[in-house]
Amino acid sequence: MRNHSEGTVFAIGAYLIWGMFPIYWKQLDGISALQLIAHRIAWSFALLGILVLGTRSSRTLLNALDRRAARTYLGAAVLISVNWFAYVWAVTHGLIVEASLGYFINPLLSVLLGVILFGERLRLLQWLPLGIAALAVAYLTITLGSFPWLAVLLAVTFGLYGAMKKTAPLGAMFGLAVETGILFLPAVGYLVAVEVLGTGAFFHGTPQEDLLMIGAGIVTAVPLLLFAAAVTRVSMTTIGILQYLTPTMQFLIGIAVYHEPFPKARLIGFSLVWVGLALFWIEGIFARRSLARAQAGGS
Repeated sequence: MRNHSEGTVFAIGAYLIWGMFPIYWKQLDGISALQLIAHRIAWSFALLGILVLGTRSSRTLLNALDRRAARTYLGAAVLISVNWFAYVWAVTHGLIVEASLGYFINPLLSVLLGVILFGERLRLLQWLPLGIAALAVAYLTITLGSFPWLAVLLAVTFGLYGAMKKTAPLGAMFGLAVETGILFLPAVGYLVAVEVLGTGAFFHGTPQEDLLMIGAGIVTAVPLLLFAAAVTRVSMTTIGILQYLTPTMQFLIGIAVYHEPFPKARLIGFSLVWVGLALFWIEGIFARRSLARAQAGGS
């Protein structure tokens, strides 16, 4: 019971930090998203490298990196960097609400990727929420006059990232250390280049901005470590329910704090996604109960 309570606290902590990301990155909206992501990669790798060395696991990490694993982490590194860039770009361009839609869609898209990539089979009623989510995207495209590419990009990149990590041999912290390590030299090279060109932001703005850029490594690693601690202590059902805390917070921050427009058409589209998610989780609850009763009857 204690482990479950601790795990719940760890999970809530991780999702709260991720939920507050719009406020964090909004403080840096005068700096290009590409520079911010380069700083996030560089400082994340520096912090994670220290943690890996501190646990004396560097040799174990290197031994686990055969050619297949290296390809997996290279692909994951590309996907997560695109996801980070798209999200920071969204926040700094006043598109927090649309970004939150991507993370509402993501769980349903992940289920579809499981079918496509891993041959997983869905129960008949599980297809209904996927259809509703597709209808929501189509509705938003038609009524708002443009495809919600940002939300879909965030959902697709994070969904594919999760799919690649499903086959990866390392845990969350070590995996991200490898991914940021792969990106470290290009990120630092880019930061040096913009500094030479005179367009660099580091040490050319306010001390607060410099601290926030350095802190990007901390705000990347800390929730990851909290999440890694949570998943070993609580059920995936609990994780699945709590994960909606993050996009809900981001959605509310976009509406209430930064007053992003939220017309009726967007409300209807979001509502369709929320209905699909509710049906997905209700169906899952009943399916698990039926399975439990069948197993109890069989024993």
